[in-house]
Amino acid sequence: MSNSTSVVEELLTAIPQLRPRLYFKTSLTALSHAMEDHILAGVGGALVVASFQQERFYLQEASRYLRIADLSDQIYVLSAAGTSFTSRSENYETIAFEAEDALVHEWHLVVISDNYQACLICRERPAHDDSEQSSLDQNRRFEGIWTQDPYVTQRSADILLDRIAQYRPDILNKVQSAKARYLFPAAMPSERLDGKGNPDPFTQRLVTYLQAGQYKLLKAYKAIAAQEQRERLVNSITSVIRQSLNATEIFEKAASELGQALNVCRCLIYPCAATDATATIEYEHRQPTVESLLGETWPLATSPLFDYVQDTKDIVAIPDTHDPESPFRYELDAIRLLLDRWRIQSWLMAPLTYQGRLVGMIELHHCQANPYEWTEDDKELVDAIAAQLSVAIIQAEAYANLQDLNRQLEALDLTRANLIAITGHELRTPLSTIQVCLESLSTEPDMPAELRQVMIQAALEDAERMRKLVQDFLTLSKLESGRVEWNMEALSIQECVDLALSSVNAHNTGAPVSNIKVKIPKSAPLVRADGEWLVEVLVKLLDNASKFTPAGGRITIQVTRSSPTHLQVTIADTGRGIEPSRLDAVFDRFYQEEGALRRTTGGTGLGLAMCRQIVEGLGGTIWADSEGKNKGSQFHFTVPIAQGKGDSRSRNSLGNRHPQRTGQPATLPGNPSVLLDD
Repeated sequence: MSNSTSVVEELLTAIPQLRPRLYFKTSLTALSHAMEDHILAGVGGALVVASFQQERFYLQEASRYLRIADLSDQIYVLSAAGTSFTSRSENYETIAFEAEDALVHEWHLVVISDNYQACLICRERPAHDDSEQSSLDQNRRFEGIWTQDPYVTQRSADILLDRIAQYRPDILNKVQSAKARYLFPAAMPSERLDGKGNPDPFTQRLVTYLQAGQYKLLKAYKAIAAQEQRERLVNSITSVIRQSLNATEIFEKAASELGQALNVCRCLIYPCAATDATATIEYEHRQPTVESLLGETWPLATSPLFDYVQDTKDIVAIPDTHDPESPFRYELDAIRLLLDRWRIQSWLMAPLTYQGRLVGMIELHHCQANPYEWTEDDKELVDAIAAQLSVAIIQAEAYANLQDLNRQLEALDLTRANLIAITGHELRTPLSTIQVCLESLSTEPDMPAELRQVMIQAALEDAERMRKLVQDFLTLSKLESGRVEWNMEALSIQECVDLALSSVNAHNTGAPVSNIKVKIPKSAPLVRADGEWLVEVLVKLLDNASKFTPAGGRITIQVTRSSPTHLQVTIADTGRGIEPSRLDAVFDRFYQEEGALRRTTGGTGLGLAMCRQIVEGLGGTIWADSEGKNKGSQFHFTVPIAQGKGDSRSRNSLGNRHPQRTGQPATLPGNPSVLLDD
């Protein structure tokens, strides 16, 4: 049989004047033994009703009740049904109840004799949180009544005997006999709770001593448990840091563990520096009832509280963000909209620092209606986690830098290999030609003049080829190292194209040149650029287009306004084309579509890499488009539009200066392959 009504509640309802107290199991054990010892000392003829929660607790006291049963025939023992505990009548009456019965949470002992009466009616107090749970059985806490008052004792016995009659109707006559023998007629109101049945001073002092000692033990246990929790959490995060250099994995684990350990509404962790204006929330642990901040932009520069934390490098714990007496009320007023928007009632901020430098922040939020008082244990735990995460951020940064360095080393190694292969090929061929020519001229003094002229011309051409190779290496190195001084001025894009065409045609004298069509609007605004370098880009792109466009093909130069601030120059051809998967790679150093040593066209693979460096240095971007092999290609780059006047000065400057560098005339020669378009 099962009964869901608590005996403690029934007694407190019957006698509202009673005030329950808190007892540890240690105190209840001592009181129970003291009450049982009155019977064992020879009182005799007593009524004893004992209720144990579980069979294992009863077994600890079974031998005592066998001795008590020798002194009285009115002994009743209740416990949850177990392996050996069942309802039966032997040395004394045992009453088994179901595991769902309210008695499974209670501890009762009632002793009534002619000259002694006492009762202990208690219910186990459930733990509200993990800090109240203990692995020590003696730390279990109960709430209830302990008294020697006759009225309370008899009322308790009456309630328990009624329960026993319900569980064991077969012993109803024995129960009624116990009531008639030991329960007196109802006491008069004036006799109830008169205080005459108070415990003796010695017992009271004993209980007080036991209670005080148990409180000290519980406090010590809580401190140990808190320390254990802190060390376990720190070790858990340290383990993640040691096993992984992935910052995302570390921060996600830390936010989750810390948020759960402190049971906060929201735990945020984000990297930041003292100079950052904002931070993006990427790592969060939160309760399901609060709104998520993931992906939100968190203001830093406009937060006086952030300034305070990063200046002092101390933890700031605010129990109530709405407290007008808070020492941070002015800082909080400045971000009141933020606090209200995210319902931050209690706030803790802990800086992540490394060697005095701010590298991140931990934030804990409580969003319930009532303020939360941050404890020293909370702060110590957060501080310990902050120390570990600071190291993790630095390690992650070092690892990322190491990866960048490794990639750079791989790129340098590839560059070295390409440099050896290309320069070996590009230098060996012209050197061999020059050597053969010079040896022939040296050993054949009677060589015909015509053949002598051919030898000299071949040696000069290959010497020029070597000079250009070395010049390209030096120029690209200068561009990549940032040692170029840009002479920015307002220029006419038409004039730059004219000079580029002049250079290309002069370079290809005697060789077939594809038709080049120019489409530049007369209203095209001036651009702001370095004229020499801009012409250099145009020349190299035109050379590249001419190299891969067969005779009869077409090359188009088109200028459009791609945005209010930039012009876009497109050089398109109908030549060999580029595989779409290689469009980005064409701007890499030493890139050769056919391979460095088996290509059908000359070149070092540095021209497009130089173009990218120049265009980006001028403040533009460069890219390539192609539909694939033999479908032509288009190279696009942008250049900033000039803001202001000065076009005449710029044109004169460009026209006077560029020929000195190229050694070619500054005017566009007449050439039927060049079509000017307005």
